[in-house]
This record gives sequence, structure tokens and C-alpha cells, in this order.
Amino acid sequence: MSDQISRNVLPIPDRQYEGELPLDAQDPEATFPPIEPLRPPDGAPNVLVVLLDDVGFGASSAFGGPCATPAAERLAANGLKYNRFHTTALCAPTRAALLSGRNHHTVGMGVITELATSAPGYSSLRPNTCAPLAQTLRLNGYSTAQFGKCHEVPVWQTSPIGPFDAWPSGGGGFEYFYGFIGGETNQYYPAIYEGTTPVEPEKTPEEGYHFTEDMTDKAITWVHQQKALVPDKPFFMYFAPGATHAPHHVPKEWSAKYKGRFDEGWDALRDETFARQKELGVIPPDAELTERHDEIPAWDDMPDELKPVLARQMEVYAGFLEHTDHHVGRLVDALEDLGVLADTLVYYIMGDNGASAEGTINGTFNEIMSLNGAAALETADFVASRVEEFGTPTAYNHYAVGWAHAMDTPYQWTKQVASHWGGTRNGTVVHWPSGFNARGEVRTQFHHVIDFAPTVLEAAGLPQPTSVDGVEQHPIEGTSMLYSFYGSTADERRETQYFEMFCNRGIYHEGWTAVTRHSIPWVMGSSLPSFQDDVWELYEPGDWSQANDRAAEMPEKLAQLQAVWLEEARKHKVLPLDDRRVERFNADLVGRPVLVRGNSQLLYGGMGRLSESSILNVKNKSHAVTAEIVVPDGGAQGVIIAQGGAFAGWSLYANDGKPTYCYNLLGLQRFKVAGGAAIPPGTHQVRMEFSYDGGGLGKGGTVTLYVDGDEAGEGRVEGTVPMIFSADETADVGSDTASPVSDDYGPGDNVFNGEVLWVQIDLGEDAEDADHLITPEERLSVAMARQ
Repeated sequence: MSDQISRNVLPIPDRQYEGELPLDAQDPEATFPPIEPLRPPDGAPNVLVVLLDDVGFGASSAFGGPCATPAAERLAANGLKYNRFHTTALCAPTRAALLSGRNHHTVGMGVITELATSAPGYSSLRPNTCAPLAQTLRLNGYSTAQFGKCHEVPVWQTSPIGPFDAWPSGGGGFEYFYGFIGGETNQYYPAIYEGTTPVEPEKTPEEGYHFTEDMTDKAITWVHQQKALVPDKPFFMYFAPGATHAPHHVPKEWSAKYKGRFDEGWDALRDETFARQKELGVIPPDAELTERHDEIPAWDDMPDELKPVLARQMEVYAGFLEHTDHHVGRLVDALEDLGVLADTLVYYIMGDNGASAEGTINGTFNEIMSLNGAAALETADFVASRVEEFGTPTAYNHYAVGWAHAMDTPYQWTKQVASHWGGTRNGTVVHWPSGFNARGEVRTQFHHVIDFAPTVLEAAGLPQPTSVDGVEQHPIEGTSMLYSFYGSTADERRETQYFEMFCNRGIYHEGWTAVTRHSIPWVMGSSLPSFQDDVWELYEPGDWSQANDRAAEMPEKLAQLQAVWLEEARKHKVLPLDDRRVERFNADLVGRPVLVRGNSQLLYGGMGRLSESSILNVKNKSHAVTAEIVVPDGGAQGVIIAQGGAFAGWSLYANDGKPTYCYNLLGLQRFKVAGGAAIPPGTHQVRMEFSYDGGGLGKGGTVTLYVDGDEAGEGRVEGTVPMIFSADETADVGSDTASPVSDDYGPGDNVFNGEVLWVQIDLGEDAEDADHLITPEERLSVAMARQ
């Protein structure tokens, strides 16, 4: 296909034959130009973007950190390091910006999808005026594939019924997707989709399964196939591991490499990292190490009995990052073996934000505890007794705030805090031997994640489309970085960039920065100041790490930059600022759609991979679960319905033929109630009624089991999960996928051996049934109410 073809309007209109068609194919006039497959312009490179999760600037050895990343170092030695590359301070917003070339508020992703509101900048709905990069490349002849994490699907669209407009292989522009939908996943028991179809891992953790290895295998297989079948067609691959987001899961041999390495604590580690960063030249000689804020405890102030556990947290994290880099290296090796690495533009972005301080001051053995406000349950004795389990399938661990701060050396603050470089500055490596001659050099030009998309388009010789699918396009807001590939002293072309996340705000303008921190990630429940009372800081162009606040000395300059921030905020839909917390979880209060409404929900056998937003919320209230099942002659066995997993959830199942209910309280305790007799063969109703104690969140309740309306067993659940069962474990009818809620069955052998015809969940008054049975008429009324 000619490179002269117009590519501003996508899809490229088909060329129509003009003239009268001859009658006979043997007529000399019956000569037509050959069909040319769509390809981008000659010289367009393959593109691989690797985006790690929750990695701070000071974590990777490529940027002076303690975690060995030889693949990153290898690429940097034959390419470039960017030490002033920035993200949005949070995962989904960074990803939406990366893949669109527009600021995160412009594409509706001002925050994670779970907190979306009806405000334009926070809806989690990408406008069709902002076509994603993958779609632009695909419509220009690229092969496209995404592997790993996707957290940009609106939460009400994450069920198996879609719509799939925001899914990678739906409307995201990727022809192939293998990964998970959401903010995090259990690396040993991931909730995987291939396209939009749920699939289960081919191995168990005991057989050596780990998601990062699995997704890498799939990526290598895909690129082998792509180059074997259409070697002249370039590819765009987005490789986004769930690592190193919590849970920090890694085989023990990887964490064992760091045994004893962090016994001196996070303050000493910051000093060591800072010195290495200067030796490597990834920060200038006159850069200053910022002070640790009072909200972050000193290592010496931590309880002595907790320090071995804290050190183990960091050993596991370091092993996790090295393990992840190892698999990135496997993918790079595959490209080299194919002979295409030199012609592949590689971006290796070390984090979608700063290191995560969401693990609380002490860290956590089970992150679901802290997500439910129950971190106090993890005493020093509790975590000490489980220290050897950190990083294994029996843990769901996250490290302490102090380690996150150290991973963001030399900067202030962490993930979520978009006002400071600790939340937004991420080391980035660019590798493209056929595209530029520089080797092992550092680039200091200021850039942002929105600059990736226009860089790729310029490298491929492609214009930014003016129209896609008949919709006029909003201009890409990023600035191509291509100019910087060719000169370390080239003047930077991005002079202004705003930042905002959870009302933490900042502006970069002509080298100056003005910033204000409004909230702290790990401090919940406290009242926040009014926006007018937020304290702004001012940093001069030469202040690399934002170490010396000049606001008091230069109020006029500060006011000028505050005005620039406000102008940018208005332009990019940042306003209105919204610091509501609990209220934003209530969809009705903020105008966010919900998939499931009412007090009754009817499910059918075979339904599965139902996200928490796809199921009625049974927490903190009385409820009932009724199932009609067919029991085989040999007796009932297996799961009827389960929600959640090994770290929180509930399950109704048959065990040795008897109806059984298990409530898993944050992995700390499993409360079980079993019937006294086996369920007879044939068709029967099994019902669980939960009478909630009331009096607040997370209270206990009484469980009563029924078979065909007759009481079969009763027992107590002394405490419940108040907020969330899991970030990725789902509800399933007829099985319990991923990690098991109950220890009465395993992860792969729990499918119900009969037939689950239907399951009905009822809340509140709808759960009160005098005969403890559901008639066909009652079931029909529930189904009709959902129309």
C-alpha cells in the first residue's frame, strides 16, 4: 500500500473501482491492481510498552534502587534512561493517559473506576472523541495485543454481560487480550480473561503457577505467531504485569536472594539508594535527599518485635520486582531471537505511579483487612507467626509505608500524592537501536505519560487522526519525545503539565513547580481541610527533588503558578474538585450506574466470574440465599454458590452430602454451619438465612440452614466483612474459582457434582420467608423485576 495514502480519517476508506466492468475476465480491460494488505508506512517500528505497577523511582537497580532489574539495565545500556518522566500518581488514570495520549481527566479517568462520578473528568468513560492509540495503530495496519492488567473498564461494565466497549479487545483497539480486569489480582489465583472469555490457569500454585510467568508465556507465543505469519506487519504490544501491586506474591527462591538485606530499615535504605543514584548519574550531583515527614515513622521508632516482619516484607517485594523484570527479560530475549529487537521501539516504564503506601504503617499480611478498616486485627504476634508465609499462596501481603517512601527516594511522598515527585516521577528506559544511535545515556527532558502516544505515531510516520469511526477527534494533548532521542541537550518541548489526584495538586511550568498535598493515602476517617486552607509549596527550577520550599519568600511567583494550575484544571475537566470518600462508594450519591438493583437477585447454574459489583451486597444486613439443586444418586458434593476467596468471602456447599455454609472472616477465622443429615437424591431447595445482629458494620449473625423448608442446622458467625470481599475474586454458581473460601475443599476439585438450577439472593424484608421456600411464582416476580 502506498505511503501516500491519506490516514487522517480512520478507518481508511476503501478505494472503489471507477469505470465500467468488462464482461469477460480475459478481456485486456479486465486488469485490476493487486489487493494490498493494509500496512503502516515503510520503516514503522514494532512497539513494545512495558508498564509495571506501583514501582517507585528509587526501587529499580537501573535507577539506583535495591531491587535487581537486569533486563532494565540491559535495555538502558543499549538505549536511554529518562529521569524526569511522569505519571498521574494512580494506576487507572495513568493507563488511560498512556493509551490515549490525553490527560486522565480529559478521558474521564480522574480517579479509579470504583470511585467514578457523573462529573465529566471522573466518569471513567473515555469519550469516543479520544480514540485509543491501539485503535489508531490497528486501523493503520499494526497487529495489536495487550497482556496483563486492565483497570480502565467502568466498574458497572465488568460483568460477563459487558458491554465490552472499554475492554481491551472490545473497544480498546487490541485484537488480542490476555489478562485481568481490575486494580489487582492474586498472582497465584488470578481472574483471567482471554478476550472477553474467562479462563482458568493451566497449573496450580503447587505446580509452580504464577501469573507473571503465564502472561509472559502468552505474550511470547503471540509474537512468535505474529512474526511467523505476517513478518512484514509491525506489532504494538502493551505488556502490563499486575506486579508489583499488592499482593506481593513471588516464589520463595526469589525473595530468599534478599535475606537480611533490609534489616537496617528504610531510613538507612534511603541513604544507600540516594548515594547510588548519584553514582549512576540518574540524579544530579547537587540533588538533595528530602526529609521524611512526621506522618511516616522512623525505622528506629518501630517496635523491635515487628522489625523482622517488616524486613521480610521488603525482601518479598524486592524478589517480586526482580522476578517481574526477569520475565520482561524473557520477552526481550524472544524479540531478539526473532531478530526484531533492534527494530522495536521499547518503552520500559518502571511504575504507573510512585510506590504504594496503601499497606498501612505496619504493612499487612492480608491486604483485604486494611481495605476493610480492620488493620488493628493484625497484631505483631499475628504477623510474626506468619512471617515465613509472606509472598506465598497463603498470604495476601503488602509492605509498610516506610518501605514505600524509601522506594520513592529521593522524593517526598508516595502513590496517590500527585503534588510531589514521589507520587508521579517514574524511571523510564527507551530502547530502539535502529531508531537512534545513543547508548547508555540519560535524558533529563521533562515528559509525561501522555507523551508516549504521539511519540509512537511520529516514529511510525503516522498522523494523529482527525476522525475515527465518523467521530471528530479531540487533539492528542501529549508532546512527542522523539526529538529527545537524538540529543541530550535538546531543549525540552513540554513546558507545562498539571497534576491532580484525590485533590493533591501540582503544576509544572517552565521548570517551576507549585504543589499542595490535600490528603495522605494511609490516613482514613479524618476530616480534610477546605481547599482554601490547603498549604501550597513552591520549588525553583534547580530544585531537583523539591527539597526547599520557597513559597514564603516568593508569594507572587506562587500566585502566578496557582493561576496556571487553575487554568489547566478548567481546560482538562479537573473541576470540580471532589474529596468525598465514603460517599463516593455510594453509586446513587455520585450518579454512577450500578448493574444490580433491588433486594432480590436470581442467578442460574453455570454463571460465574461475577465481580463484586455484579452481585447484591449481602454485607452488614440480614439476607438469605436459596438454591434449587438436583442431587445425584451418590449424594451431593461441591459448591452451590461462593463469593470471594481464601482471604474473605462466603460459600454454600455440600460436604459429605450435607448442606454446609462457611463464612471466611478475612482469612483469620472460618465460621461453619452444617446440616445434620445428607440431602437426599433428587430436586431440592437448600436455603441459608443470615440474621444480622445489627448495631453497626462488620457485626455477627445467626445462620440457619433449611432443606425444602425444614430446618437442617444452625450456628453463629461472630464477625463479618464490612466493606469488600476481594478486589479480584468473584462469585460463581456451581463452583468456587480461584482461591477457595472454605478449607473443606480445594481450588480445583469443588465443582458441584449434581446440577444447580438456580440461586436467589434476598436482602432485608425480602429475605424473610415464612415457609423458608421460594415458589415458582416468587421466582418469576424476581426475574420480571429485573427487566
